[in-house]
Amino acid sequence: MPRSTPKREKILSFEDARSVVERHSKKLPAPATETVSLENSGGRFLAESIAADRHFPPFPRAMRDGYALRAADLASLPSQLKILGEIQAGGDPSELRIKKGCAVAIMTGAPAPRGADAVVMVEHTSRIGDVVEVLKSVKSGDNIVPTGAEARRGDRVLSPGIRISVAAIAAAAAIGKSKLQVYRRPRIAILSTGDEIVAITKAPGPNQIRNSNTHSLAAQVRRAGAEPMLLPIAPDEKSRLHKLIEQGLRSDLLLLSGGVSVGRYDFVEQVLEDLGAKFFFTGALIQPGRPVVFGHARGKYFFGLPGNPVSTMVTFELFGRPMIEALCGAAPTQLHFLQAKLKTSITRKQGLKRFLPGLLSGEFESTEVELAPWQGSGDLASTVRSNCYVVVAADRETIEAGEWVPVLPR
Repeated sequence: MPRSTPKREKILSFEDARSVVERHSKKLPAPATETVSLENSGGRFLAESIAADRHFPPFPRAMRDGYALRAADLASLPSQLKILGEIQAGGDPSELRIKKGCAVAIMTGAPAPRGADAVVMVEHTSRIGDVVEVLKSVKSGDNIVPTGAEARRGDRVLSPGIRISVAAIAAAAAIGKSKLQVYRRPRIAILSTGDEIVAITKAPGPNQIRNSNTHSLAAQVRRAGAEPMLLPIAPDEKSRLHKLIEQGLRSDLLLLSGGVSVGRYDFVEQVLEDLGAKFFFTGALIQPGRPVVFGHARGKYFFGLPGNPVSTMVTFELFGRPMIEALCGAAPTQLHFLQAKLKTSITRKQGLKRFLPGLLSGEFESTEVELAPWQGSGDLASTVRSNCYVVVAADRETIEAGEWVPVLPR
């Protein structure tokens, strides 16, 4: 039976489609929480607010090895000051007080003694016995972090919704948090469709391909912070597809791969309509990935991603990731592109925003980007060799070498 198109086709620009996804992601309720050890919290999304349990730093802290002193004593140079003692990191400065014409040897991280308002670096001094000759002036406040400059006791240091990074773990440890409350990882159902797809453990027939999309999507889902739930491959047969989509809609989000184009046997949208789906868009003006679908059915959101492997990966990053991060409890974030100089010119027809596999090369301030040799959205080998996507605006036909272009990291 020929395929029927969705009741109302909704093809949006990339920006509008992304905005629709972001708007719906903000409607999601906060997920359930659980407590994990600090060492197992990396990459999770924080579900609690964490405040400083004391001032940070709790004392005026030296930023350099050198001498703590009064900046006013360096009005004329060189200046010779009497050394009263030495303070190491973790040392007790209570017995020392800086007076006019005096200094204290101090190590990085050590508490500055009373009366000192600056630290001069050891490189700018010369010591002879108990006297230090200072060869360079400093201003009041130089090389000393004041008490509470980083955070005052009770200040919020970590906010709910942040992804727990290495720096966040270090901050939590400094506050004494051995356990953190995090949001539960959502379960994301992944359903690849098509009679041409076989499991990766099977030998494909002459007109079949192995199921790469399920596994690439599972990796992307894990990287986004969620747990993938792999469903069996769905054949191009409505009743079996109906049962598998129903099963997928019992998860927190359903990702479908394939079956969303306009071919005779592309039944995904038909089955979703039978399940009462509401389609927010049925395509986006992008390449690759134009036939991407986003909607809601049975109380759950779903994405219909194109079946070509590169299209699947690109549309997940552009549309699936923000929804999954919201399900993980992440604070809303916007999509940011980097900028790089184009190494060789690009010519493409106008009308679609393009995300084309690219190669970043060079280093430091001389980073350049060029398109990877690419045979279309089924070319996995080229995508493996690339390390980014070059973003070409829909209204650009030619971009000359040397121009700055947006780049989406991979």
